[in-house]
Amino acid sequence: MLEFLLALLTTATVAALLWPLLRMRLPARDRLSGELAIYRDQLAELEREREAGTLKPADAAAARTEIERRMLAAGDAATGSAKATGSAKAATTSDAVQKWLPPALSLFVPLLALGLYLQTGRPGLPAAPFADRGTEHPAPSRQIDVAGLLAEARARLAQDPNDAEALAALGEGLTLEAGGTVTQPALEALQRALKTRPDDARILYYLGLHEAQSGDSKAAIARWRDLEAASPPDAPWLPMLRAEIARVAKAAGLSVPPAAPPPAPSTQSPQSTTPQPSREQQEAMAQLTPEQRQQAIRSMVEGLAARLADAPQDRAGWLRLANAWKVLGENANAADAYGRADTLAPVDARILADWAEAHVRQLAPGAVPSAQAVAVLERLEKAEPRNALALFYLGVAAEAAGNKPAALQRWKTLLALLPADAPIRGMLEERIKAAGG
Repeated sequence: MLEFLLALLTTATVAALLWPLLRMRLPARDRLSGELAIYRDQLAELEREREAGTLKPADAAAARTEIERRMLAAGDAATGSAKATGSAKAATTSDAVQKWLPPALSLFVPLLALGLYLQTGRPGLPAAPFADRGTEHPAPSRQIDVAGLLAEARARLAQDPNDAEALAALGEGLTLEAGGTVTQPALEALQRALKTRPDDARILYYLGLHEAQSGDSKAAIARWRDLEAASPPDAPWLPMLRAEIARVAKAAGLSVPPAAPPPAPSTQSPQSTTPQPSREQQEAMAQLTPEQRQQAIRSMVEGLAARLADAPQDRAGWLRLANAWKVLGENANAADAYGRADTLAPVDARILADWAEAHVRQLAPGAVPSAQAVAVLERLEKAEPRNALALFYLGVAAEAAGNKPAALQRWKTLLALLPADAPIRGMLEERIKAAGG
């Protein structure tokens, strides 16, 4: 409807501009009168030259005779009725063409353009973003902010150089910044993070990528196979991981060993009803750059979150979403997803540990755990009395509440469990001393 209103408005505008031209009456052209006027001017000019003495009398007489002969010939040509009729028709046709051709063209061009647009265009389709034009598959809705990722990781490392999450984020950001190449600074950050988080999927993936880029394809595939076997069967990074295994094996001329069969679902982790990536999607993932793969994983995770909004009773789906958010560093979203799963059925100690970690990762250095984090940590401590995460942060919460004996009891228990070269041992000893222990 809008297109037709615009067409009518355009037509009315053109008509308003052309109306003066349509009303203009062109004077009728008489060919004989025009020719006689020319000849009279020539006779007058000839007379002025004769009077001025610039033209000899004999030459002037000859020229006058010639002009007069042409005037008579023009008169004879105009007397023929057939010629006169034809001339009048020609003049009328010419006048009509000159009068109506400009308005007709002015109206025809916009109407033709509108007709072609309505026939072949898509008036109701919104304009595509510039970044998506010319691509068969548009980019995911959410882009990775590499600069922001690096800035946040470096800010956290300035406060705590041993922050494993920040080290992993720094390694990932430096890799993405280098176009998918695991540089030496990225490798060093990932190796430091691996010491405290040996099972982190992101760290293991990028370390395998470094091995593949260094020419040790066998080591890369072995590392990725171990990660594949340890990952949940519905982990969102598995399609990308399997595609990368196939790509590296093909490039190195290696045979890909069969994947380990997924574990049978338990009562703690029922089978999710959410759809899994198809083989075509996994193959398409192999053609993406590392940054595009991360974006694709994030897009899949966001799609899972949208589906769970319509299926809130899918407990396995919530656990899958929580684990995915945790890997992507979205700890607040991960903690919320763990809580959704826990309301459907209490989670076990392993999931409690992941849930508690998602809470404490949100804390700034020196901050006190929230009430929600304390509740999860207390459940974790009850299930695993020697859990280091629960002992340390529940000690922090107890000290903040003024209960120093409870804080000292937990911290001393933790100190006895730590190896002699543990990075946090010195800091823990200082806290115990400051609390009066």
